[in-house]
Amino acid sequence: MSNLNSKVPSGPLSEKWTKHKNDIDLVNPANKRNIDVIVVGTGLAGGSAAATLAELGYNVKTFCYQDSPRRAHSIAAQGGINAAKNYQGDGDSTYRLFYDTVKGGDYRSREANVYRLAEVSANIIDQCVAQGVPFAREYGGLLDNRSFGGVLVSRTFYAKGQTGQQLLLGAYSAMNRQINRGKIKPYNRHEMLDLVIVDGKARGIIARDMVTGELERHSAHAVVIATGGYGNVFYLSTNAMGSNVTASWKIHKRGAYFANPCYTQIHPTCIPVSGDHQSKLTLMSESLRNDGRIWVPKKHEDAEAIRNGSLKPVDLAEEDRDYYLERRYPSFGNLVPRDVASRAAKERCDAGFGVNKTGEAVFLDFASAIMRYGSEVAAVEHIENPSEEKIRELGEKVIETKYGNLFQMYEKIVDENPYKTPMMIYPAVHYTMGGVWVDYNLETTIPGCYCAGEANFSDHGANRLGASALMQGLADGYFVLPYTIGDYLADDIRTGPIATDSPEFDAAEKNVQEQINSLINNNGTKSVDYFHKKLGKIMWNNVGMSRNEKGLKEAIEGIRQLREDFYKDVRVPGDADEVNPELEKAMRVADFLELGELFAIDALHRNESCGGHFREEYQTEEGEALRDDENFTYVAAWEYKGDPGKAVLHKEDLIFEDIEVKTRSYK
Repeated sequence: MSNLNSKVPSGPLSEKWTKHKNDIDLVNPANKRNIDVIVVGTGLAGGSAAATLAELGYNVKTFCYQDSPRRAHSIAAQGGINAAKNYQGDGDSTYRLFYDTVKGGDYRSREANVYRLAEVSANIIDQCVAQGVPFAREYGGLLDNRSFGGVLVSRTFYAKGQTGQQLLLGAYSAMNRQINRGKIKPYNRHEMLDLVIVDGKARGIIARDMVTGELERHSAHAVVIATGGYGNVFYLSTNAMGSNVTASWKIHKRGAYFANPCYTQIHPTCIPVSGDHQSKLTLMSESLRNDGRIWVPKKHEDAEAIRNGSLKPVDLAEEDRDYYLERRYPSFGNLVPRDVASRAAKERCDAGFGVNKTGEAVFLDFASAIMRYGSEVAAVEHIENPSEEKIRELGEKVIETKYGNLFQMYEKIVDENPYKTPMMIYPAVHYTMGGVWVDYNLETTIPGCYCAGEANFSDHGANRLGASALMQGLADGYFVLPYTIGDYLADDIRTGPIATDSPEFDAAEKNVQEQINSLINNNGTKSVDYFHKKLGKIMWNNVGMSRNEKGLKEAIEGIRQLREDFYKDVRVPGDADEVNPELEKAMRVADFLELGELFAIDALHRNESCGGHFREEYQTEEGEALRDDENFTYVAAWEYKGDPGKAVLHKEDLIFEDIEVKTRSYK
């Protein structure tokens, strides 16, 4: 074990980033055209990084497994993006955004990185407005804001319920400009399957053309990984079905430390599971909690009546409803952070108050908001003595303006009208705060290999606040990585092109080919999905919303056995030299089967509860997370040693100089 050097610059917190930019080495514009950079992943982090690096003059190659960068999972982000512009005049500031983020992460994030994130957040909004992103605007013409969980201000900028899509289109347009100039060479429908290291530095990748099956060698002076999170290790999650850990795991096996894998976010606002037929889950934006009130019946008999259909939720009297978040957390109410809201929903359902047939759902009700907005509109329009029906009609129009596409999506999936009856929601696996360990420069423990966005661990601690994923992805891509990568590349201005006919490229390609051949020729009896579903059930049951020592040890043994069975009995139809989705899935599930074990090992070693990591042995009398700051105020970074079970733990001590570390409370 060693203590890791995060390379955080010295000096006052508010001056660190400015000082660092002044101190690091730069690359002359004339030299940038001689330097190649590979960017793997073209969502918000990768797309913004690629566009900015190309704009600066570097030669960039981008890789994504989708047919277009527009299909990156960033497109699914609905509710908004945080920034400390204080348009509402409600007391927001860079420091408050920094404080809320560190507190929201349960004091398990790196202070300097989070402050930098808050510092550049305002620039992101200006950048995106300049690109034409159609943010919502309020009556006076300023950009509108709404609030998200874990904060007492309105700092979330949004474009209806399509914020991720609109931001991604902005980054994609910036990429297209550089593609047209010849500064970006896009390799769509290509999947990175290994990292090539030459003389201790990341110098390229092995990628598979997913249309022809051909393995390709691509060299560069630096490699950036921006491939998102690993939530699909649970099989059922809110992630796109193609989302995977492969690029991150391949660099982990080449020497990049993997940090805090057990920090995984369970999102409270998801459409409940309906059966074993499902392959993914659908998220309803956290922004809905601005106006939706969450409740369950107060009485078991009412909950049972709702479950069997003999009682409609709209017919349950107000005094018989338990608005449990408002009751338990009066200061924040329905806008408590995601981990708190998720555990509270689970507790109510486990106690027998769930409202769907499986007993695993709570209500998200907009009736109060509809009537409140309707009354406001009636007053503004001077409608005298409006009927209740008229007020409801006016209020529904306001809600439609704010959340229309989300309501439409819910009705299409559930076949119930959420304007007329409450939505049903339940927690589901969503975002991963853990990921590849990076220093202040976003460089991994492999020189020349960088990691940006959700794929790294750096900004969110043990729990991400809503609307901060888009903020981090664009901050890393537009405003951090383009500065810090130059400090490394300044030593490469005389290196010249990197050859791909070296022994290192030969060995890496051979390694990938052998894995492909092994899977194709296995001739087992079970499908890839069979193993993925089994892994997901082990993860959800033992490493999900709550964990304990016994369950984690069972998970470790179960995943090891499942991995053995996978290699003995998986069947991958088709050939390697053609379009083969089953081969793609098999290689991704092989990586999940290794990550899953490390995930459980990390959760077992952390004898505390914090954020999304909830150990049943470590909780307060009121059921809240109980941290152990004396023994666990560190980042757990794991080094690969040939097998997940043999991983070596390295620690990065977390030092808080500008924030008082205290028990998190939203009451």
